[in-house]
Amino acid sequence: MTINADERDALYKVIYSRRDVRGQFLADPVPEEVLRRVLDAAHHAPSVGFMQPWDFVVVRDFEVRKQIKAGFETAHAEAAAKFDGERRERYLGFKLEGILEAPVGVCVTCDRTRSGEVVIGRTANPEMDLYSSVCAVQNLWLAARAENLGVGWVSIIHHDSVRQALGIPEHIVPVAWLCIGYVSFFHETPELEQAGWLPRLVLDDLVHQEQW
Repeated sequence: MTINADERDALYKVIYSRRDVRGQFLADPVPEEVLRRVLDAAHHAPSVGFMQPWDFVVVRDFEVRKQIKAGFETAHAEAAAKFDGERRERYLGFKLEGILEAPVGVCVTCDRTRSGEVVIGRTANPEMDLYSSVCAVQNLWLAARAENLGVGWVSIIHHDSVRQALGIPEHIVPVAWLCIGYVSFFHETPELEQAGWLPRLVLDDLVHQEQW
């Protein structure tokens, strides 16, 4: 299957315009068929040994999302305490999630027992199954952007908080809580870059030829 120039350009447009959305979510519902396409794209991510270790917990219930929000607030306060002085104040000034504003939350998980103990490609590096689930997150994010949906990854939350709120079995690893919904606009550049928190690194400084 050959990708033509227009299709190639569309993919790069999606990649470069993807944003971590926090404060621009609209209350508009996400149609079931649209969410299904996005989840199917996530399900077509690459996975080590073709083990497909992911599951997707779709959450619309507001009360359940309030539990997720409470877990965020706990971890958020812990994180703030790690910064000093002005940097702590700047951190506390950032909007870092849209758990209650987004109409849908999706938890992407990793079942490390799927396909048994010995998995092709996971023998030397056992964490490869976790990386595979992260690939599913990336596929979901890009597919959502192609559907003009915003996605925000809430990483400031303990796995046990998510596990308890969603009834996730102990052997399943919560990988990502994703806020999903239509947005009022997409930022031209990442918000933390705009705020001067960190700059985008120069690609040439990160590419090594032959050896480090």
